[in-house]
Amino acid sequence: MKTLWKKYEQNKLAHGIFLLIYIGVTSLSLYTAQKSVTAFLLLLTSLLLLYFTKFTNLTKWLIAGFVLVFLLPFTASNGDAYQSYMEVSTLVGIYIAMALGLNIVVGMAGLLDLGFVAFFAVGAYTYGIFATAQASNFMPFGTFPLSGESFWLFIIIGGLVAALFGILLGIPVLRVKGDYLAIVTLGFGEIIRIIFNNLDRPINITNGAMGISSVTPPRLFGIDFLYPSQFYYIVLVLLFFTIFTVRRFEHSKIGRSWKAVRENEIAAQAMGVPLVRTKLMAFAIGATFSGMMGVVFAAKQAFVDPTSFTLLESITILVMVVLGGMGSVPGVILGAAVMTILNLQVLTEMTNWLNQLSLSGIISIPYALSPAKMQRFIFGALLILFALYRPKGLLPAKNRIFIEKDLQGANRKAKLVTPQEQSENEKL
Repeated sequence: MKTLWKKYEQNKLAHGIFLLIYIGVTSLSLYTAQKSVTAFLLLLTSLLLLYFTKFTNLTKWLIAGFVLVFLLPFTASNGDAYQSYMEVSTLVGIYIAMALGLNIVVGMAGLLDLGFVAFFAVGAYTYGIFATAQASNFMPFGTFPLSGESFWLFIIIGGLVAALFGILLGIPVLRVKGDYLAIVTLGFGEIIRIIFNNLDRPINITNGAMGISSVTPPRLFGIDFLYPSQFYYIVLVLLFFTIFTVRRFEHSKIGRSWKAVRENEIAAQAMGVPLVRTKLMAFAIGATFSGMMGVVFAAKQAFVDPTSFTLLESITILVMVVLGGMGSVPGVILGAAVMTILNLQVLTEMTNWLNQLSLSGIISIPYALSPAKMQRFIFGALLILFALYRPKGLLPAKNRIFIEKDLQGANRKAKLVTPQEQSENEKL
């Protein structure tokens, strides 16, 4: 049996045939059984199976893009549950992008941040204020609300404003670490939420606890984006951009500097790593992705209020990073997807199913013990189990392996190049 399994692991053709059959069966199941949450989850699981195949990265990206861009929306569109599926998929994408941003701060740089949702709030309010008549309360010029075409510009503006707040957070916390860093960032998140909650006087900027409603929806080529199926593609594009950027940072000079600071600040500084710049870049870049998704969230919900940006949201995002594997991009993606789907789909459906059994008189379960009410208890139990039996997460981070002989061979080839050839290569 082990011999057959090893042959299967090394056979790309077998991987392709199995994956093709699996995607075909789950897609057909979702297309024919529209209200089947199981079929929806099984189709999404095909992306996890794709990750473990032996295909090249380009092939994996092409297959994943086909499933997410064409297959999933098409197979889910044949019924009443289409928009609910797209709503879940959109929120999964938003939380994955935020978890990847926090993974830069916590997983790669080793800076414990308990107020990360503050950057999400900054991005949401940046668009919400100017996409409603709220901005006319303090802006002496301009006509508000801005049109839906401004949304695409505000994605960049929201990211930049969030990055600025990330730098402002990073400056006072450069001299603290560990538990003190967690306390400072927690306080920062709460301060931002309280400011937005009370910034309705003496000048009404955020409308306080009442929130900002009727946010202008995005518009492109005269089409208003009103439905989750439309926001799904916006989030998908931003998510691909986020994953690509984070992967590039991970294997770059700054990424190696983050990991060095995480392992030992003194040793990193002794090796020439600038601590101030490295930490500030971690805070700024991580906050950028959260701010961009905050703009999308405000436009999708068409309503922004401080209750959406509590400490519990920051803890939830941190749990996604820890559950998936700190410092691991695939692990964080898996952790965020599992947590979001568990919250929005699995626990909700279990609660509805148990409620139906209670109404039918089959069983009697108190409402306080329903899975939706026990959400935090279930998350806590999962964290304890993973801390005991899988402390590095679902998909632990993997460092690149360099073979010494290959590096020595590359150095020898570099030495054999004459100075004239080297100058010609530099000109080219």
